[in-house]
Amino acid sequence: MGKKSRNERETPIKETFEPLPLESKAPATVVLLLNSPEEDILIKACEAIQTFAEKGDENKVSLLGLGALAPLCQLITHNNKLVRRNAFMALGIMATNGDVKTALKKLDAIPSIIEKLSLEVVHEFATLCLASLSEDFLCKAQIFDNKGLPTLIQLLSSSDPDVKKNSLETISNLVQVTPNRLVVHELGGIPPLLQLLNSEFPVIQHLALKTLQHVTTDRDANKTFRDKQGFEKLMGILTNVVGIWFSDLHAEALHVLANCLSDSESVQLIHKSGGLTKLMEFVLTPSVPEIRSGVIKCITRVAQSSESCKVLHEQDVETVLVELLSLENIGVITSACQAVAALTFHLNSKERFRELGCISVLVQLLSRESLALREAATQALSNFTHNSESNAFEVYEEGGDKLLVQQLYQSCPKIVANSAATLCNMAEHEIIRCSILSHGAIQALLEPLKSTVTQVLVNTAHCLAVLASDEEARTELVRVGGLQLLVNLLQSHSKEVLHSACLAVNVCASDEPTAVEMCKFGALEILQEINQSKTRRNSFSELAVNSLLNSNLSFKYSLTSSLASTDIITCGFYDAGKARPGQRMLTLEELSKQPVNQRQAIIFVNKATVFTDSPDFFSNLLCFFRKKKEEKQKDYVQPEEIRMENKDFILKVSAFSLFGFALIFRLVSEAMGGAVEKEKMHEFSWILHLSELKIQLQSNILYPHDYNRAWNEVLLFSRNSSNKLHSSQPCRYIVDLVHQPGNLFPVNSPAAVQYQTI
Repeated sequence: MGKKSRNERETPIKETFEPLPLESKAPATVVLLLNSPEEDILIKACEAIQTFAEKGDENKVSLLGLGALAPLCQLITHNNKLVRRNAFMALGIMATNGDVKTALKKLDAIPSIIEKLSLEVVHEFATLCLASLSEDFLCKAQIFDNKGLPTLIQLLSSSDPDVKKNSLETISNLVQVTPNRLVVHELGGIPPLLQLLNSEFPVIQHLALKTLQHVTTDRDANKTFRDKQGFEKLMGILTNVVGIWFSDLHAEALHVLANCLSDSESVQLIHKSGGLTKLMEFVLTPSVPEIRSGVIKCITRVAQSSESCKVLHEQDVETVLVELLSLENIGVITSACQAVAALTFHLNSKERFRELGCISVLVQLLSRESLALREAATQALSNFTHNSESNAFEVYEEGGDKLLVQQLYQSCPKIVANSAATLCNMAEHEIIRCSILSHGAIQALLEPLKSTVTQVLVNTAHCLAVLASDEEARTELVRVGGLQLLVNLLQSHSKEVLHSACLAVNVCASDEPTAVEMCKFGALEILQEINQSKTRRNSFSELAVNSLLNSNLSFKYSLTSSLASTDIITCGFYDAGKARPGQRMLTLEELSKQPVNQRQAIIFVNKATVFTDSPDFFSNLLCFFRKKKEEKQKDYVQPEEIRMENKDFILKVSAFSLFGFALIFRLVSEAMGGAVEKEKMHEFSWILHLSELKIQLQSNILYPHDYNRAWNEVLLFSRNSSNKLHSSQPCRYIVDLVHQPGNLFPVNSPAAVQYQTI
């Protein structure tokens, strides 16, 4: 038999057999056909894949594994309209699967999809693809960058409900990113969104409200919403109680309404139209908790403005909210607490709440398990007790101080911050402060001092500053190790935290033991560094340094080389020498542990070695003053009290003469070794003696030295023969304790200059 040509062999086959439908072929075969050059086969292959994908996620994943996605992404740009449409249909169905969406991102399909959005034939499935992809953050950005929003907003007016729904869902996902909300408004998106509220399809109404909820957070968008009768449309939904779908839409509508009630103009508009009255009716009418919470949220927004709050007060909103606090639903109670907190910024509402017993109810809510509820309750109590002594005492009488201290141990930062603020407000009053401390407040504040949340640190430091005005509180703070945490806050880069920490340090430094302890942790050096900074220096940091130094005269003298007339040296004062800038100051205990070195001796003042222990010493001195009083009448100084302490004996001398001063100075000089003639100063080798003592005692800590020279200065008032003051200001004198003990030289006089240079 002769060999037949190819055409001769194929013709009979075509006439004899019908082609098998693609649905009956294996999925792998159909996927291969997506690469066919024949348009009819491509159309049918895409249809087959769509049908197969519609049967479930398992089939979508199977097609993904077979490699169907890449050829489909190519076919959506095909020249043939039917191929393009069917490819979009198949791709749209597959894109609803999570794994497929991830793969589509990698294939960078979004630009091609957006490019074909202008073709009406593919609108439904192209928007379906975008609706699925827009759930991903990166895809949101890609849709926005490829100018997808303008076309999507245009498609909101499509006659096809599916196109509306898909476009709206995509926009709803996109406006979850703030910049996109502004663009939707700029592109004129609000009017078509409002129009969709009239849709016969609840899912479209729901998506429109959800989108408006994001868009209306912008003030300008709010104005457009108001100008386009948005309030009227919302109230239409809220007042329509026909059908379950309208009831479900109430919560969404209330969210949008809450956004729009943030300015007084909107509040006045809705008030004039009877909207506020309608809202109050919603609150009082039993309904699903979500709707009640939504209404209360609207009330909270209205309360942000003092003018709007007056309107609510006229509606007796306080009574309604207090009633809601007694309900069972946690969500409603929480929303009511938030509204109470907002309204307490306004005096009339604050007083009305107090009359209704709201404080007692709020204190009871501190024992509930819900963190959100306790957060709202503590915020409300913080507002109630701010600048209100009566409210602070009512919280105290209800046992609120104990419950608030317990809240300081919570993990929720806002609960801790609110509780610390409330305790700070209450602790201004001594009785309440003592009660707060008795419940372990100092220990409870330790963990909040370690927080990384700014408001927690600010409120905690403020609370500590108020509590630390009590001496027992400062002692407890030292005992539990809280001072180190407080000093750490001085290194904060937050101005608010730094100011609060400085304030607390200032209060804690009011006694020497606490001041010394803070200096151990480097508080003084940190504050000095702060005060040298133009950006970090503040009045509180300067105040804190002064307080630390005034309570630690040893450090003050080392830093400034002088003490004020009001600085009273007591037993325990020491002079470690002039401190260098930035050098850490050491306590006496730390210095005593150092080995003997070549530096100058450290001076330690022990008054028992300077004055006699006998009270007779001071009694005899007083008698001597009285005896000489008449002889030196003309030398009287301004009557004032001199306080000299020796263990348990205190001598008070009033109105004594310059002779009396001279006698005291001579006694001091004798106690310190006696006078030294000027001609023999070069023989006065006391530094050698100090070195010998250091070696003998094996200690750097000895008795007074002065870097080779020292003198004392006193401030005295002088009177004339008529016993009248020469001047209202005292005169400064240098006291000679070395050569002629008791002599006084006016500062800057030739004799004083000579004395200082010898």
